[in-house]
Amino acid sequence: MRGLFITFEGGEGSGKTTQIQRLKDWIESNIDSVNLCLTREPGGTIEAESIRALLLNGAASKWQPATEAMMMSASRHEHVVHVIKPALARGDIVICDRFTDSTHVYQGYVGGVDNALLDGLDQLSCQDLVPDLTLLLDMDSNAGLARTTQRGSAESRFEAKGAAFHQKVRQGFVERAEKYPNRITKIDAARPAGTVTMDVIAAVRALLTAKGMIAAG
Repeated sequence: MRGLFITFEGGEGSGKTTQIQRLKDWIESNIDSVNLCLTREPGGTIEAESIRALLLNGAASKWQPATEAMMMSASRHEHVVHVIKPALARGDIVICDRFTDSTHVYQGYVGGVDNALLDGLDQLSCQDLVPDLTLLLDMDSNAGLARTTQRGSAESRFEAKGAAFHQKVRQGFVERAEKYPNRITKIDAARPAGTVTMDVIAAVRALLTAKGMIAAG
């Protein structure tokens, strides 16, 4: 049986790393005989991680949005072919930190790259692969940026793009969730982490029940 593909999306500092780890712990504690594949974008393979280093470091203005989109898609193709699709073919649950929605928001909605062109890159890089469930962790962009400042990060190129950029990122994700309500579940990430986790688990539990991987109730 094909595995499940779950992605996490959200602005900078929205808590994706924390919630992915908590979801991993819950799945391992509550579902028998399932393998998990935790991965991230850009990245996931040695080659894709080298592209990540180019994209997430350096001056905020070093790449044009269209260049970013092509680099993201190149990284994604390696990731899909070598990591995600083989894991799904094994029946694994794949949990990925960012996927195509981020490209459509950062480079499309905010950067101005035409959506039809991004759809074409998706077709080339993903080969019809679409997440079964996307969890959007939504919160005020300024509060999220404050979190990233507190924790510090070497990969700070996108954080440096400024408050107005990140406010538009948030709006882009919200509109994306409205466009794809059957796939994207928006969760208020400004609340305590434990409360956010409860909503994450509820959404994943519903998916696992629908797919017959756990019993209803």
